Amino acid sequence: MPGLVGLITRMPRERAKAELLRMVAALCHEPWYSRGTWSDETLGIYAGWVLRSEADAKRMPMYNEHRDLVLAFSGEDFPEPGIAERLKERGHEGDFDGPSYLVHLAEEDASFPKSLNGRFHGVLADRNKQTATLFNDRYGMHRIYYHEAKDAFYFAAEAKAILAVRPELRSIDSDGLAEFISCGCTLENRTLFRNIRVLPPASAWTFQEGSVARKDVYFDAKEWEEQSQLEPEPYYLQLRNVFSENLPRYFNGHERIGISLTGGLDSRMIMSWAKAAPGSLPCYSFGGAYRDSQDVLIGRKVARACGQGHETIRVGDEFLSQLPYYAERTVYLTDGCVEVKHAPDLYVNELAAKIAPVRMTGNYGGEVLRRVRAFRPVDPLPGLFSAELITCIERAKERYHGVDQGNPLSFAVFCQAPWHHYGLLALEQSQLSLRSPFLDNDFVKTVFRAPQSSLTSDDISLRLIEDGNPELYRIRTDRGLGGSRPAWLAAIERAYLAFTFKAEYAYDYGMPQAVVKVDHALSRLHLERLFLGRHKFYHYRVWYRDVLSNYVREMLLDSRTLSRAYLQKDAVETVVKEHLEGRRNHTTTIHKLLTLEHCHRLFIDSI
Repeated sequence: MPGLVGLITRMPRERAKAELLRMVAALCHEPWYSRGTWSDETLGIYAGWVLRSEADAKRMPMYNEHRDLVLAFSGEDFPEPGIAERLKERGHEGDFDGPSYLVHLAEEDASFPKSLNGRFHGVLADRNKQTATLFNDRYGMHRIYYHEAKDAFYFAAEAKAILAVRPELRSIDSDGLAEFISCGCTLENRTLFRNIRVLPPASAWTFQEGSVARKDVYFDAKEWEEQSQLEPEPYYLQLRNVFSENLPRYFNGHERIGISLTGGLDSRMIMSWAKAAPGSLPCYSFGGAYRDSQDVLIGRKVARACGQGHETIRVGDEFLSQLPYYAERTVYLTDGCVEVKHAPDLYVNELAAKIAPVRMTGNYGGEVLRRVRAFRPVDPLPGLFSAELITCIERAKERYHGVDQGNPLSFAVFCQAPWHHYGLLALEQSQLSLRSPFLDNDFVKTVFRAPQSSLTSDDISLRLIEDGNPELYRIRTDRGLGGSRPAWLAAIERAYLAFTFKAEYAYDYGMPQAVVKVDHALSRLHLERLFLGRHKFYHYRVWYRDVLSNYVREMLLDSRTLSRAYLQKDAVETVVKEHLEGRRNHTTTIHKLLTLEHCHRLFIDSI
C-alpha cells in the first residue's frame, strides 16, 4: 500500500539516489498516486514516498520553523481535538493543515511518536543531533519492511521496493513459507522473503552516521495489560464514553467519507453514534450475483433509518471475466500477504473509491470487543508438500502456539492484527483510505479493563447500539441478534440464519468430500442457487470447478508450477483433476497453490 521507502547509508550519493528512485517507482501502482523524494547526504538519509492523496504528498517532507527537524510521514493520526491550536499558541508557525502539525508535535513531545493515535510510519531527521528515527504505529499495522545490508539499511512500505534494488534477496524464506501455508500469514515479523523482515510494532529505531544506533520500542503492552479490572457497569459506561467521544475524530478531514455496512454489529455501532446529517454519509454494502445477501438487506435498512443513501457493489460476471487479472494483482499489491481468494476485495474497493476516497469500516470490532480469533494453524493436504517443508510446517505450528499463551487481547491487537489482518488492509488501502475506530488507543486501552463477563457475549455491542440509536437496535443483525419482535419469532429467525450460514459454508468451502460427487451429479439442477449468496459474495468452490477451470488448469499444471522443489508433482495434478471433475473439494488448497505460484512468478522468478 502507499507509504515510505528509503535507505540509510554512506554509499556514494549518486548510487543512493538512483536506488531510491527505483524503490519509489516500485510502489507506483496507480496513475493517480503522488510521489516525491528527500535526502540529506550529511545524515546519510535518502527517503521517498508514494501517497494516495496529492495534497499530503505536496506537504512532504514537513519542516519545523528552523528547518532542523524534518519529518516524512505516511498514514493517519487521530489526535484529541485542538492539538494544532495548542501548538500555534506555543509559537509554532507554518502550515497546520492536514498532518503538518506532526513535525511541531515532534519538537514539543520528547516521547514522540508515543502520543500518536492511528496507523502510520515515518522518518524523523534531527539535524542538530545528526540522527534519524524510523518509527511505526503501536500495532505495526502500517507496515515497514527492512533489510540490513553491509552498505545500507533499506526500508519500505512494500517488500517489492527492496527487491527492486537488492535482487539477491529474491528467494523464499522456508520458515515464512511454512507459516503462510499453515497459518495463512507469516509470524513474528517474518516475511516470505529471505533476509527481509518487518519492523516490530511500536518501533523507534535511531540511526547515526548511516547505520543503526539503537532499536528502541516506545510502547509495551504491559502498560495496558496491568491496569485494574473494572466492574461490568463502570466498564460499560467508560467504554461508551470513550467510543462516543473519540468517534468524531475518525470523520475529520477534507476528503469525502463513505461507510461499508454489513449485517453485523460493528458498522452498526459506528452508525449509531456517528450522528451524521441526512444525506451526508454515503453507505454501501458488498453483494454477490445470486441474491441480496444479509449484508445488503440489513445495510440498506440501517442506511435508510439514518437518512443516508445506500448502494450495492456487486461481484458478478464482470468480475469473474477478469478474475485472473485481479488474482495476480492481489498477490502483487500485498507482496503475497493475502491469498488469491481476496481478489474480489480488490475489485469492490476499486468501486468503493469512486463513491468516496475514505472508507469507514467496522473492521477489528469483533477482535477487540469479543476476542474473535481470525486464524489458527491448519494441516495441509497430506502428500502435497515435501518432507522438508512438512518439518518446517510443524515448527510453524509450535511457534504459533508458543505466542498464543498470553493476554488474548494482546494477541488480537499486537499479533493477529499486524500478522493476519495486515494483508487485506494493504490490499484495500491500495485503492482508498481505510478507517476504523476500533483500534483507537483509548478504546483498546479501555477494553483491556473489561471484566470477563463482558467478553462472553454480544451484550456490550448491542447495548452500545441501543444507547446510540434505539431505531438501529430494532433492526436485527445477520445472526438474528437485537430487533423488536416476540421471543419465539426471534428464536426461529436465529435458527434459520444459523442454518443458512452453515449451509452456505458447507456448499462452498466446507463441502464434505462425500457430498461433492452427489452435488456434481446434480449440477444441472443448479442447487447452488438455493444456498449461495445469502451471507457471502464470493463462491470459489464452484467458480474453480466451472467458470475458472481453465485458469486453475493453466496455472497449476504448468511445468513451472509442477517443478517447485517443495511440491509433490503428482499430488498437485491430482488436486486439480479431482476438483475440476467435481470428485473432491480442494478449494482451500487451490487458493494456497495459486497464491504461491503467483509469488514465484512475480517476485522470485522475475529479474
